Amino acid sequence: MRLILMHVNRLGLLLVPAVLAAQAPMPAPAPAPMLTSVPTRDRAVLAMGTELRLHLEGPGDLDRVSQAALAEAARLEAACSTWEAASAWSRLNAAQGEPVSLDAEWIDLLGRMKAWQVRTEGAFDPVLMALVRAWDLRHGGRTPTPEVLAEARRASGAGLLLLDPAAGVARLTHAAAGVEEGGFLKGYALDRLRRVAASPAGLLDFGGQLLAWGRPVPVAIADPLDRRHPRLSFRLDEASLAGSGTSERGRHILDPRTGEPCPAWGSTAVVSADALTADVLSTALYVLGPDAGPAWAERQGVAAAFLLNDGTVRMTPAFRALHPTLMSRESR
Repeated sequence: MRLILMHVNRLGLLLVPAVLAAQAPMPAPAPAPMLTSVPTRDRAVLAMGTELRLHLEGPGDLDRVSQAALAEAARLEAACSTWEAASAWSRLNAAQGEPVSLDAEWIDLLGRMKAWQVRTEGAFDPVLMALVRAWDLRHGGRTPTPEVLAEARRASGAGLLLLDPAAGVARLTHAAAGVEEGGFLKGYALDRLRRVAASPAGLLDFGGQLLAWGRPVPVAIADPLDRRHPRLSFRLDEASLAGSGTSERGRHILDPRTGEPCPAWGSTAVVSADALTADVLSTALYVLGPDAGPAWAERQGVAAAFLLNDGTVRMTPAFRALHPTLMSRESR
């Protein structure tokens, strides 16, 4: 294998030299193919404020299917990104409590996110825009006054989002409430891109979250205190790997239950058959923390690892079944 570099992406997920994942913010060489005897196609674009990288393998028109996957990513961003003022979800956020017509796809997705809020006991919540604004997380950050924070908490929570699938409308019952898609839209996009790409084997990397199919991919997870060094390694097979932590961007993960930033205790890694679940749970388990998080994940049968800043690595039985190898520092 000619590729000898190891790259670190923004979530602390490493891809070992056998295959290249994305890293941020610098562009990287094209990934080495999983097998050199089959046709491959590699694409990299900016999407949803980060880098989307595709590696597809197999017979067929890989140029066409890779272009179709990129078009799907553009469709999702145009419809759902709240960074885009013209998107359907931006219109919902700006409606001041009035009902907004939404396509069935978006009502279904938002309904699934409301269900995750209940299932995670409030650790995940899709209606956090008021808190994101209060802490100014999109523009450098600030500490809100107690009054501002209290008002933002009143304008947050999935219970404020009403969905009417039969009528095709959604409504936020507080004028300052808003959907914040950062904790789930890239995972949903990965699942959609996988269906559109329709190649026998491939690897997608969307801002650090991976989705691999058709062939096991060697991956590693970085130490939360030193992202240049791996702590866990294993093979990702027909699954997605997502991670959450605060090592790069500071305390940017909010606890929906308190409205406060989560402590910087380490990082999480979640492996799931679908990318949306991995995306949601990597954040929710970080919010739950290194004690309640592993207990919840084990009860739910989730494959999750918790990498603590003190060097401890806690893994659920489902994650241990992936046969991870600990590296560099001892697990306690």
